[in-house]
Amino acid sequence: MRKLEELGEVVLEDADEEGLRRHVRDADAWVVRSGTQVTRELIEEAENLKVIARAGVGVDNIDVEAATERGIVVVNAPESSSISVAEHTMSLMLVLARRIPQADRSVRRGEWDRKLFMGVELAGKVLGVIELGRIGRQVAKRTKAFEMEVIAFDPYISEEVAEGLDVELVEDLDELLRRADVVTIYVPLTDETQGMIGERELKLMKESAFLINCARGEVVDEEALVRACSC
Repeated sequence: MRKLEELGEVVLEDADEEGLRRHVRDADAWVVRSGTQVTRELIEEAENLKVIARAGVGVDNIDVEAATERGIVVVNAPESSSISVAEHTMSLMLVLARRIPQADRSVRRGEWDRKLFMGVELAGKVLGVIELGRIGRQVAKRTKAFEMEVIAFDPYISEEVAEGLDVELVEDLDELLRRADVVTIYVPLTDETQGMIGERELKLMKESAFLINCARGEVVDEEALVRACSC
């Protein structure tokens, strides 16, 4: 943001829709992150707008159809956060396996009963990757160091690419869910992927399995997940 300010650009933080509407009218380019919803109404206000850039992965917060109708180019930075998300996945996997949050809360209460927090080893476990794209590949590489077996469901990835990563491609999502000890998700949010992990899919998973969603929240049916966790 400092660079943009030095160039004389307007930088808005936590602006409401009216604030966005006021500033976008004269903008030639608009750079946003995931927290800003670029709606059709805002795009129609921007008479001079030529490009909308998402500083991150995905463009689901941008009305791409409205932008296309106006001849506005929509771009993103698909590799900008791949390493960060992969490392975040690894951290979540480790805290789940070693029960670190539960142990932390217990110690803060002045307790210490380590047998309750033995956790499980990741070595020898099966990691299931839903979409073997940029992030999924980085996660696959890292979990190999933990001696995990990696399987993936991605109908758009060739066998050759998967073999190069030492990853087994499975034919359908059901097989991945049944076999995986850890399920990780990296799909974009679309009409097809919204709610793709619902009550039926959760029932297919092992009772001991971990689910790590580093994609959009709506990919998992939240109500179904709450019911599954309370059983």
